[in-house]
Amino acid sequence: MTNKKIIIKDGQSNNEIELPVLDSILGPNVVDMRSLEKNLGYLSHDPGFMATSSCESKITFIDGNEGKLWYRGYPIEELAENSNFQETAYLLLNDKLPNNKELEDFSNNISNSYNVDPSIRKIIEVFNKDSHPMAIMTACLSYLSAKYHAEIDIKDKEYRYKSTINLISAVPIMSAWILNYILNKDFQEPKKDKSIAENFVNMSFPDLTKEQKEMSAKAMDIIFLLHADHEQNASTSTVRLSGSSETSPYAAIAAGISTLWGPTHGGANEAVINMLEEIKNSDKGVEYYINQAKDKENSFRLMGFGHRIYKNYDPRAKIIQKIAHEYLDGLSNDNPNKPLFDIAMKLEKYALEDDYFVSRKLYPNVDFYSGIVLKAIGIPQSMYTVVFALARTVGWVTHWNEMIEDKNFRIGRPRQLYTGKNKTSYKDIKDR
Repeated sequence: MTNKKIIIKDGQSNNEIELPVLDSILGPNVVDMRSLEKNLGYLSHDPGFMATSSCESKITFIDGNEGKLWYRGYPIEELAENSNFQETAYLLLNDKLPNNKELEDFSNNISNSYNVDPSIRKIIEVFNKDSHPMAIMTACLSYLSAKYHAEIDIKDKEYRYKSTINLISAVPIMSAWILNYILNKDFQEPKKDKSIAENFVNMSFPDLTKEQKEMSAKAMDIIFLLHADHEQNASTSTVRLSGSSETSPYAAIAAGISTLWGPTHGGANEAVINMLEEIKNSDKGVEYYINQAKDKENSFRLMGFGHRIYKNYDPRAKIIQKIAHEYLDGLSNDNPNKPLFDIAMKLEKYALEDDYFVSRKLYPNVDFYSGIVLKAIGIPQSMYTVVFALARTVGWVTHWNEMIEDKNFRIGRPRQLYTGKNKTSYKDIKDR
């Protein structure tokens, strides 16, 4: 804690209080508002919590103005270039990069948990094949929360570690099974000698050639790594709030998945593909839609451009842009999705060169490129958010563990600004 303080004075009573300023290693310092109500009778008001620090965290740092994203102090660019998803998962959970033995043990713990209860398959088959996969995934996690309910002990480190490994291992397997089901394929078995990304691709697309599987697994691994965590977003905050009641970690992750499902959170890359399909099926061309997007009076918006947090180029977008180009270059010219990708590349060119977009920093974001790559791999649009959830499970369980170990751990209880009626007397129905 710094010696700096913020003085707040009540203009009506002339009372004043000093609020301590808490130091941040990076980013804005934080004013500790906890004594405001007790001493002055006021609450702070911050719809959307955009200017509120809800917790202390050492996991992920974002500087939206500078376009920085760091996991445990490591820039995302360095991890994407040198690491992989499972090593990055270890980093997020343990606050350090593993040595060979630590990574081997961690990977073995994950692969030994690939044996997900086959009853999950029966739950998946209860749903219609056109049901949204996020609904199916939520049901699968609810089953796991019931299965492991008797052993809940969140204060026990061994229980938390076992639950963490179970979730990191199970969600990818269940994701592949859901994809098997909606693609009318037999349920595939995971292989212990495969990484999470390799298993997901091999199980989801067993008919691909070895070369195609390797290329797709490489792309998926980077996508998983880039989506592993993103600080206190809506779904992560939901996992923390849900978990603060000491509920099952499986139930808390199910709550996070329900939040991620929303189109303004995890569903953005679906919207990108819908936009590209609209342009492809139109006879008006890319330039027409670019002009529509520039017109303030027009409701059309380019999906996958700009970001609520990043006021600069999303660092994840630069990484996945390279992956997208490499993957698309490897596709044959007769690929049925080639026209869609050509449109995407034309949009990218406009966004990176046109003064309108550059001056407003409306660069392509991670959702723009991830949607393109997932489409190229052959993953249905409805599964895009499940892929996001698969990766983000690592971040969710990391935040869940950090929250429980926090000395200030307590159940979440946001307050409100009440604007309803004052006390009203009840009238009998005949007098109303």
